[in-house]
Amino acid sequence: MPTNSITEHDDVSTQFKDKVASVGRAAGEKIDANRQVAASGLENAASTLHENADSLPGGEKVSEMAHAAADKLGATADYVRQHDVSGMAADLERVVRKNPGPALLTAAVIGFLVGRAMSND
Repeated sequence: MPTNSITEHDDVSTQFKDKVASVGRAAGEKIDANRQVAASGLENAASTLHENADSLPGGEKVSEMAHAAADKLGATADYVRQHDVSGMAADLERVVRKNPGPALLTAAVIGFLVGRAMSND
């Protein structure tokens, strides 16, 4: 391969990497800008679930499960408020490193569901 061709290839590669990094930063900024809205939505869902948990059919066990789910939603809302995208990504990486099997299974299930949803459209 001629030297010019290698240099041009390196330039294209560098430009591509820069563009991908730029898109990633923009996506992260967009997500960070919407974190408070997402956290508020989770908090509202938790509040509504707590308010209606005791009136759900199925008795005390279902009510307890609904309150537990509402507590998890509230904790998730707090987490989203307190962590930016890079912090969440670091936490996710730690969880995947500690639990690679369940992480792969979860990714496979999510991929299957997304693929299925897209094929139905």
